[in-house]
Amino acid sequence: MNYVNIKNPINTKDFGNYAEDVASYYLESNGYEILTRNYRKPWGEIDIIARKDSIVYFVEVKANRTNYASFSPELRVDARKSAKIVKAASLFIASEHKKDCEWQVDIIAVTFNNDMSRASIKHLKNIAGDIL
Repeated sequence: MNYVNIKNPINTKDFGNYAEDVASYYLESNGYEILTRNYRKPWGEIDIIARKDSIVYFVEVKANRTNYASFSPELRVDARKSAKIVKAASLFIASEHKKDCEWQVDIIAVTFNNDMSRASIKHLKNIAGDIL
């Protein structure tokens, strides 16, 4: 589990975007290059598209606060959601003419403490491996 110190807590309206900011910071701190965020298609959205070495990562970000600790954020990514991400990822790969590149779908689960001054990050890698 990785932790990030947070200086500026936010209101719940911006909670999802803030979790994506934290996830992007985590990825960049670990050597990933952010290619784009909020890649939208009619059948699905990808929160973060990143690259590290020669692999393209399609990252779904889920978040909650510790007062919901009994329900891990990553549990909200089911097979249907994974399939939508894979479909959008396939289109991104085709549109970027990177048909032969290696890619995978990851989840970053962000759990904020109650005053949102700190976040724990769980990075689940290649979650759609069975779908690909």
